[in-house]
Amino acid sequence: MAINSIGQNAALDNPVAQQKVIKDKSVLGKDDFLKLLLVELKYQDPTAPTDTEKILSQTSQLASLEASSNTNKALEDLAASLSSTNQFSTISAIGKTADLGSDAIVHEEGTVSEFEIYFPNSIQEGTIEITDTGGSVVKTLDVGTNPTGVYKFTWDGSDLSGNAVKSDVYKVTASYSDQDGNAQTTRIGAYPIESVRFENGETLVKVGSSYVPLAEVREVY
Repeated sequence: MAINSIGQNAALDNPVAQQKVIKDKSVLGKDDFLKLLLVELKYQDPTAPTDTEKILSQTSQLASLEASSNTNKALEDLAASLSSTNQFSTISAIGKTADLGSDAIVHEEGTVSEFEIYFPNSIQEGTIEITDTGGSVVKTLDVGTNPTGVYKFTWDGSDLSGNAVKSDVYKVTASYSDQDGNAQTTRIGAYPIESVRFENGETLVKVGSSYVPLAEVREVY
């Protein structure tokens, strides 16, 4: 009881809450229109009754208002339904690959950068190449021997000589051989969609170990 009382008093003391319950009197609704029509008929002068054409015209306006109100409600319901349908249609993307549109990372000098790469084939051996904006290889990392999957790698920010590289954008790609000895390539930015989550009206997809907004996905294949 105490909790309910506090909640009610807070709502009454909140001017925003009060504004929400105040009805807008500047716009006539269909019920207001009907009340005015009935009052007009009730208090009309018996010696000079309201013209029949005027009554029919007002009745027609009331019918139009009713139809308009019903149409608006139907459109609102349709919009809500389509929005929900579009959200849940994203579920069909689970298992497909989402391309985030970038194959690079932003590295800050003096820090360690972590990134994830998806390998669509099992890995016998291979290397990751980190290149600068000029296309020069600044670092290589061993990918090891692993089955198909998403793997996280850590770059300490050093170049091939062990020196710290400057803050910049670096491209990350991997070249490897699969279990059959075939040459394969992959890069960061393309991951399988593992699940879909709906949060505060926004659709999020899980790629790698993170959830990203669907709006950030550039392509699904």
